[in-house]
Amino acid sequence: MKALLLTEVKKLQVVNLPEPSCGPEDIVVRVQACGICGSDIHGFDGSSGRRIPPLVMGHEAAGIVTEIGENVRGLAVGDRVTFDSTVSCGKCHFCRAGSMNLCENRQVLGVSCKEFRRQGAFAELVTVPMNIVYKIPESLPFEHAAMIEAVSIAVHATNRTPKTLGGSVVVVGSGMIGLLCIQTLKLAGFHKIIAVDLDDDKLTLARQLGATHTINAKNQDPVAAVLEWTAGRGADAAMEVVGANKPVSTCFQVVRRGGSVTLVGNLTPNVELPLQTVVTRELSIYGSCASNGEIPQCIELLASGAIQVAPLITATTSLDDAASWFDRLYAGEKGAMKVIVKP
Repeated sequence: MKALLLTEVKKLQVVNLPEPSCGPEDIVVRVQACGICGSDIHGFDGSSGRRIPPLVMGHEAAGIVTEIGENVRGLAVGDRVTFDSTVSCGKCHFCRAGSMNLCENRQVLGVSCKEFRRQGAFAELVTVPMNIVYKIPESLPFEHAAMIEAVSIAVHATNRTPKTLGGSVVVVGSGMIGLLCIQTLKLAGFHKIIAVDLDDDKLTLARQLGATHTINAKNQDPVAAVLEWTAGRGADAAMEVVGANKPVSTCFQVVRRGGSVTLVGNLTPNVELPLQTVVTRELSIYGSCASNGEIPQCIELLASGAIQVAPLITATTSLDDAASWFDRLYAGEKGAMKVIVKP
């Protein structure tokens, strides 16, 4: 089969690999669409340490079942499916407690690190265990279904965030995940949704997708603006979707006393924590890791049109041309959001 292989840092090649095998509880999917994630870009240049070559990356995908294992139930050849990126064991303490995203034996499709190597979906075929596979309706295009994994991150982060109907929230970062979070936070009942970014085009899109207020932090002080729009108290909640010192700091500054900060971005391994602010203002901090069983909910939200992903798709490309898109995204091509590879 054809696959896009990361052969070394910043080098991708289309190669022929053996077709993946199908275990008794596995299915084989012919990939119809697979999104290039920001984490793939950071893996591409070696900065994350979680894409050690040689590796087939790709974890945001959808396709058609071509083979099923002998113990698989509820799925058949020809089914249209998507799947979680997190491969959980289903047997450890955390899986049995219902926290599959915290699985002790967790693997992630298209990721290679010291603990494991799991080939991903930038390929014609990929094998995944049946417990992370979900059917999708005929009405849902494969390109949109490939976005479900990203949507599930936003849904899980919103589910982690304390909320009251009519509350206020600040979303720091209006990249793809931030724009999805704006939509899920609106569905959750937040009345005032304030988007913060450094790019006016992204902020315009944020307003189109549900933000009630926008702040370009290059020319406006986010703290002063949020205080003005929240009667001087600060927002009920803040969500950080970048993963760097300054955006994290902004979140802690814009929430009210007793408010909450949900940390979603993980670009930087370590950031500064304003300890006295957290303690004296009694702030609650929530980490949000991947998703935890929300994919069926996400499929319904996309199929019903409650969440829009079409405005976030910049382009679709073939497997042969995908490497050039990696180069363009790595170079920071203006206006580029999500590129979908169609193997």
